[in-house]
Amino acid sequence: MILMIFLVTLIMESAPEKLCPLRASIDILEGEYFFLCYLESRQEHCQEESYTINWYKESAGKQQVIKETRRIVTQMNFLEFWPAELSDSGNYSVIHSNGKQNVTIQKWTLNVLERNKSSCFNENHLTTDIKSAGTGHSLKCSDLSVHENDSITWYKDCKNYEHETERELHFRALTVQNSGIYTCKILISHEGMMYHSTNTIKLVVEEDAPEAFTLEIVGRDEEIETEIGKEEIFNCTGSLGDYMQEDATLYWLINQTFPEQCTGIPENEPPTCEEELKTLQLGNKFYITRLLRIKKVRDEDMHHNFTCRLQADETTQMKIVKLKKGKIQDLPVHVFTTGMVLALLFSFVAIAVVFVLVMFRVDFILFYRNICRRDDTAGDGKEYDAFVSYLKDCVSPTEEEREFALKVLPMILEENFGYKLCIFERDVFPGGALVDDIHSFIDKSRRLIIILSQNYVSDRAIYELESGLHKALVERKTKIILIEYMPISDYNFLPESLSLLPSKRVVKWKKDKSLPVNSRFWKNLRYLMPAKPIKTKTKGHYNNLDSGSETGLRAVTLMQSYNNSVD
Repeated sequence: MILMIFLVTLIMESAPEKLCPLRASIDILEGEYFFLCYLESRQEHCQEESYTINWYKESAGKQQVIKETRRIVTQMNFLEFWPAELSDSGNYSVIHSNGKQNVTIQKWTLNVLERNKSSCFNENHLTTDIKSAGTGHSLKCSDLSVHENDSITWYKDCKNYEHETERELHFRALTVQNSGIYTCKILISHEGMMYHSTNTIKLVVEEDAPEAFTLEIVGRDEEIETEIGKEEIFNCTGSLGDYMQEDATLYWLINQTFPEQCTGIPENEPPTCEEELKTLQLGNKFYITRLLRIKKVRDEDMHHNFTCRLQADETTQMKIVKLKKGKIQDLPVHVFTTGMVLALLFSFVAIAVVFVLVMFRVDFILFYRNICRRDDTAGDGKEYDAFVSYLKDCVSPTEEEREFALKVLPMILEENFGYKLCIFERDVFPGGALVDDIHSFIDKSRRLIIILSQNYVSDRAIYELESGLHKALVERKTKIILIEYMPISDYNFLPESLSLLPSKRVVKWKKDKSLPVNSRFWKNLRYLMPAKPIKTKTKGHYNNLDSGSETGLRAVTLMQSYNNSVD
């Protein structure tokens, strides 16, 4: 272990900048040795006497400290994988902390690719060199190890190539026959075990090769006028020439510090962030581009250097962007006038929309239920949609209340809208205990419909009401719907707890005006009933209505005229 620390320290002191991957996105193969590292020059701003350096991996959107294991080792400014596994894919960062402030030194996105078991390389993990015949060229092995005693083997098209064991494969004069896929394999010894690292290059030798790889940032250094609080977006584009360089990367630095990555969620975006790297092809030319976003320009941003760096093949290009305060211009008159007109128009439209939604709220909800075939009754264990409580024992001056409960209400709700009502006189067989029957059937119902009038004073009706109020206000199992069948001037004869019910659960019967199926009364009642797909029964089922009853006769006449108009 002491020897390993010494070797890692030696690497840190002697390794050139190319050893530490600066590109933001890195592809590696599973089962191979790999390490991430940062240059000590990147922490020049971290000169506090006591500070800590921690490595993090993003998991479920949160940064978690990487715990050292036998396979994953943190040594100084290195994070080593002995070897890398598919589960190691993710976002990594190294953060400096002095107990008060955290500073991100560098970030990477690591993609661990699955090894191709039928080949010595992975087609998604190789670089391409296109060269002209007759020129000299060298293929370089991986820089992941700098120890002179490492074993190196070269392969061409997965076959041992001329027993080459040097770090560079030299060609004095290329020929077309030299084209092929070259793989360099380095064997590394660690704690008594052998690990390897590979580097694969596709060499294409052509008689007339395209223009050599050129690296250039589009545009020059610039100074942009802006204002405090304004959003700014910087674009940096790098030209790669006639073919795509696999290891080319482009990233932003803010005073030599890496910015955070944009999340794509506006409310969670950091004040300054950079977007994902994008690749473009325009004609025969390849480009890479990346945006840097400043949500709101701050005064301190005026003193920052925003540096775009383009790197590939040991070549680096830079572009620096600075901000300066611009002159404040008055808003043009036509822009102000247009804005005011649009604001007033929008306000008027918004008020009109709100008014329509409020006035026709019930209609919209019923329409939505009908279109979506919404069903709130499925699987709730209830047998009835509503238990109907009405005047029974006491004699009313007219039989309208009883006629309404036994005939009109079921004719509309059951025949037209497919609801199932529980009406004591109709559905409960005599012989059981009255109190138990009432309590049981209310418990089996999703709603309790109470038809209120000045005559609603019988013992059974009051018990039904009190039982329903208990389930609605205490047990919260059943919702109550009050139908004010006749105007009531004094509610003192009813339980006080009835006043705790919301007023919106009361619908008023207005005789002839409420009879049509599309009247406001039936819409409000259906709105308070559980949502259920409409299952209209066969027309002509009005024989149960007593034609001698005034209410029944009017109901039959209006129902028939309504259905005829629909036809």
